[in-house]
Amino acid sequence: MVTISPDRQAAQAAAAASTALLTDHYELTMLQASLRSGAAHRRSVFEVFARKLPDGRRYGVVAGTGRLLDAIAAFSFGDEQLAFLERTGVVDRATIDWLAQYRFRGAVRGYAEGETYFPHSPILEVEATFAEGVLLETLILSVLNHDSAIASAASRMTSAAAGRPCIEMGSRRTHEQAAVASARAAYLAGFASTSNLEAGYRYGVPTVGTSAHAFTLVHDTERDAFQAQLAALGKGTTLLVDTFDVAEAVRVAVEVAGADLGAVRLDSGDLLWMAHRVRRQLDQLGARDTKIVVTSDLDEYAIAALASAPVDAYGVGTQLVTGSGAPTAAMVYKLVARAASPGPDAPLVPVEKRSPDKPSRGGRKQACRRIDADGVATAEMIRIGAQPADPDSRRRDLIAPLMTNGEPVRRATLEEGRELHRRSLAELPISATQLSRGDAVIPTVYEYGDELEHEARDGWAR
Repeated sequence: MVTISPDRQAAQAAAAASTALLTDHYELTMLQASLRSGAAHRRSVFEVFARKLPDGRRYGVVAGTGRLLDAIAAFSFGDEQLAFLERTGVVDRATIDWLAQYRFRGAVRGYAEGETYFPHSPILEVEATFAEGVLLETLILSVLNHDSAIASAASRMTSAAAGRPCIEMGSRRTHEQAAVASARAAYLAGFASTSNLEAGYRYGVPTVGTSAHAFTLVHDTERDAFQAQLAALGKGTTLLVDTFDVAEAVRVAVEVAGADLGAVRLDSGDLLWMAHRVRRQLDQLGARDTKIVVTSDLDEYAIAALASAPVDAYGVGTQLVTGSGAPTAAMVYKLVARAASPGPDAPLVPVEKRSPDKPSRGGRKQACRRIDADGVATAEMIRIGAQPADPDSRRRDLIAPLMTNGEPVRRATLEEGRELHRRSLAELPISATQLSRGDAVIPTVYEYGDELEHEARDGWAR
């Protein structure tokens, strides 16, 4: 039997947890070439933004930042990762030696989790050497694009639910790790709970669960199944009543549990009609406090259509974990400034991509939200450079430090993110929560000293 030392066990655990290979080959191609040219050591500023919102959406929601800070901290190359890169010829020996010492030592600034965003909002800024920053592109985008897409969909769903709780139930409809991230993002954007136990364990998201049709079918009768569930979980449990005949199942459920049965769940059929029918039956049987939970491939439109139904909670799965038709936030990671020379004190020079359909704006940016006298947001203000905004203006700053010298600044809790999202959404014009198609609910406005520049639909207006 081989004995592994505690130090070696720790090293193996760190290697297994490394995020360094969650990236694209071309990141390392650029690294090797820039090390050879000397540009790798130039101070650089990268920016994450989305050129547009998903078609018809009025706002987006920033999510995944908390996960991302952990992923950046774990971005290091152990012996196994380096051996793989050398064995497959991804990079040369000099680059492998450089990667062996890699640890992100730069700064990260950005929007807090739960904040709403709009086209060209500077959601995240990474300042480091070119080599340190370019390696993080794929990791940053994979986390922010996924989690922000889920949170944006979840926010629309919770708005449509108008105060009725939503339960995340999509684990079986996506990758097992994406399921955990989705549950976290959904909770951030207002969902009440999840069915995913790993999300409860890892992030403290409240978990709930009842039973599937298989539980009913494994028993000889529906009555036997209900009795078993009640005996195990008590009268506060939720009984699934649409395996056979709904009306008969409701009758048996109340007969077995009594009038203080917690809830019944409907998972098929015409949910609007069925909810009214079941509510009437429950009331007639004296179970006036028994709640009705509906599931069955719901999205924000289906939830809104059930607004007049006597529904108490919604269980949402497939549509949530796929972003309700927008599985990515389409964020990009672009170099917007770099030092004029490799010297440590060289001034930053704005750089920008000028492709006709994919432009970027050069320069470091400040961002704030302009608020009117009634407390309603009227514009996303983006100032190029480090100049402070007019202190007399009614504005709310949006960018805060997230990492300094490679170390996370104070982390907001998931609960703080939920509260920020609630406040940020409440600050937007009321049309933000309409499900009808439309443009971003507030415009993005660029500031260059005394000059104002608005984003045009077909390019940059000047």
